Parts: sequence; structure tokens; C-alpha cells
Amino acid sequence: MCLCVTLVIGMVSAVNLAIPDLSADPLRPSAEGVVWVVDGYVVMFACLLVPAGALADRRGRKGILLCGLAVFTLGAMVCAAAPHITVLIAGRMISGVGAAAVLPTTLALLVEGLPEPARRKAVAVWASMTGLAAVLGNVGGGAAIEYGSWRTLFVCLIPLALCALLLVAAVAPVAARRPGPAAPLAGALLTAGFLALLYAIVSGPQSGWGAPEVLAACTAAVGFLAAWARHELRAREPLLDPRLFARPAVRAGVAGMATLFAGMFGLFYLNGQYLQYAKGYGPLEAGVRLLPMAAALLAGPRLGLLVERRCGRRGTVLLGMLVLASGLCVVSAADASTPYSLYALGAALTALGCGTASPLLSHALMSALPAAKAGTGSALQSLARELGSAVGIAVTGTITTAAFMARLPARLPGDGRPTTVAEATSRTSAPAAHEAVVDAFTAGLHTSTLSLAAAIALVALAVARWLPPGR
Repeated sequence: MCLCVTLVIGMVSAVNLAIPDLSADPLRPSAEGVVWVVDGYVVMFACLLVPAGALADRRGRKGILLCGLAVFTLGAMVCAAAPHITVLIAGRMISGVGAAAVLPTTLALLVEGLPEPARRKAVAVWASMTGLAAVLGNVGGGAAIEYGSWRTLFVCLIPLALCALLLVAAVAPVAARRPGPAAPLAGALLTAGFLALLYAIVSGPQSGWGAPEVLAACTAAVGFLAAWARHELRAREPLLDPRLFARPAVRAGVAGMATLFAGMFGLFYLNGQYLQYAKGYGPLEAGVRLLPMAAALLAGPRLGLLVERRCGRRGTVLLGMLVLASGLCVVSAADASTPYSLYALGAALTALGCGTASPLLSHALMSALPAAKAGTGSALQSLARELGSAVGIAVTGTITTAAFMARLPARLPGDGRPTTVAEATSRTSAPAAHEAVVDAFTAGLHTSTLSLAAAIALVALAVARWLPPGR
């Protein structure tokens, strides 16, 4: 189960390290296209998690897990051979569909039939792996890109995914099936709504926030999401009843995890670019230099248990979220001359905060739902994590691109304003101009990380208020 989690979560962060290599590739994607290469996977992953969890409860968790791994592998094959940026994004979306079937079934199979103490430990291990996998993806992805290209990343993924499929077929238990709705319409409405929302967020800086296509996307997002809520409220057996959010533990768990992962994956989107563009490291060097985040993620749950004994659940979650926000504030001060140690401190604090708070939020959410809803409950918290990641990546990319374009030198060779660092640096060989391009990127990093930190601090106060007290 941990191998499956590592593959589907690690492919979010691993692709972030490939952004500089992909941006300089003959495919020449725009900043908007680069964000969609990352977020196309995440948004399909996120929006289909709840339908996949319900389908697994109904049709059998092991079978759905095997199907998910097969689709995930197919998407990797499409990406590896993609002749155009549109095909690459399509391949990423196919993999995202498969990942949606993988993640909720892993947790549901882990907690199947376990007593409460063992169940809590299993949830903590699974929650820690979802964070740790992101950092492991950086190292593995960095190695693949260092000795090949961004295509090598997907080529190396294929045998690993096939190995996971064979292991699941051999050792995963067969869980009892439970009746429940598959609700394809609800899944389609939710997916369409968030695709439209992310399209608006990502397209805004380049097309203009008042552009007809951006306004149309915003209107479509509101319409689809409203239709989804109406459908679920009227359904006899809703896939994801919006009334669940009236439960304080569910509301706190969803809001808290979405916010934590928005901060974490917003930083992951920037890590590879900063370490390669501003510090001059290769992909593997950049991946290795993110290992302090892995150590912090491993230490986070243990720290959370110690703090919980003194401060209770509420105090521990609040502390974890504020530590994550403080880590982003440290990162915001980074530029080309910043020592690596300072940047590593900020990245480690971000990971430590996430590792401290997320297991407690996961357990609070799962405990608020009956055992018969384990598949749907695990899918709900996975939905919160991945939607938070998708929104964090989209918002970070949007703010960074807008600030980058605003700070670029007024005159660069070529037509139009470049939207990526690779495009801007390819237009000039002058050292001063190159330095100005990097400074424009770090200005975008400064603005986006401070914005994320402020939003996380505000949500942390609300989560602490909603979270039921307990130890």
C-alpha cells in the first residue's frame, strides 16, 4: 500500500523538478501549459477520489485498486511518448484518473477490520506516507531527469507501476463489498466545476482577468459546483452529502488538510525552479537538497503526539499549521544569494508543520464517520488533500507568473513577453539580463509564498475553533 501511495503522490512533486527541463524542451510550453502539466493530473486525481472510493466499496476495493494502477501506467506511457504539450497534459490527466482509484482504496484496505488503536496507527502511517512520498518523488524524479530528460521520468515510472500492480494482485486482501451509490453524474459535475475553476485561475495572468474566456470559466465553475451540491442534496443516497460538513470534525479536517497541502504543494511547485534557476543546481542536486523535508515529515507525527499530551488536539493542529506558515515566510526571503541552509530551514519547517497536523486531522475526520463509510471517508480526506494541492499549485503558479512578468526587464529580444524563466533566458546571453530574469522569478516566489502563509494562518484559526477537543 505504501508503494502505491508513493507512486501516485510522488508523481506530483517529481514533475515539479522537471519544469526547467520541460520549459526548455522543443515542446516550448507556456507558463499556463506548465501549470496544467502539473495540475491536470492533480485535479483529475482530486475530483474522482470520492466516486472511486464509493465504487470501490460497491465493486470491491482490490479490483478497483488493480484497475487504477493499470490506468495510471497507461497515462505514464502516453506522457513518455507525447509529441505535443496537449498530448502530455492528456496523458497526465489519464494518470490522474488511475491515481484517483488507487489512493482511497489503499487506506480503506489498511484499516479494514482493525481495532481502534491499530486503526489509528495505520491512519498515521498512511497520512505520513502521503507527505513523505512527495519528497521521495523529488529525489527519484531528480535522478531520472539528471541522467536523461523529463521523458525519462515517465519511462522509469512504468516498470515501478507494473511492479506495484503485481504485488497488489499477490498480497492485498479481498475486502467485503458494501452497497452504495456510484453516482457518475455527481463525479462529472464536481470534476467539471473544478476544471473550470482552475482554468480561470491559471489563465487569468496571461489572458487578463476580464477576458471573456476567464469570465466564462468562472461562471461555469459556479454553475457546475452549484449543480453538484443540488444533485447531492436531492439524491436518496448521495455520493458525498454536503450536510456532512455540518459536523465540526469533518469541516475542520477537510479545511485543515486542504490548507496544509495547498502550502506544501505550492512550495513543491517552486522548489525545483528556485534551486535550478536561482542556485544553479542540477535536477538530482535539487532533489537531494530537499531531503530535509523528508526528515521533517517523519518527525512531524512524533512531535504531534508529544505536543498533543500537553496542548490537546486543537493546540497541536494550530501549532502545526502556524509552523508551516512560518516556514513559507522563511522561504519568501530567498533570492539568488541566499545560503542554501536558510532555504532548507524554511522548507523543513513547512514539512514539519504539515507532518505535525495532518495525522490528527485525518484521524478526527475518520472518527466522525461510521466504519461502513471507510472508503468514502478516506476518499473525502484524500479529496481535501488533492484539491488543496491543485489549488495551491494553481494559485502559486498564477501569482509567481504575474509577479515574474511584471518584474522582467522592459526589453528582451523576440516577440511578446516571455512567461517562463527558460523562455526569458533563451532570448539573451548577457549576464546582467540573466540576473534580472532570476531576480524577477525570486520576486514572484516572494509574493506567492507570503500570500500562502497569510491564508494558512487565517484558516488555522478557523480550524482550531471547529476541531472538537480531545487527546
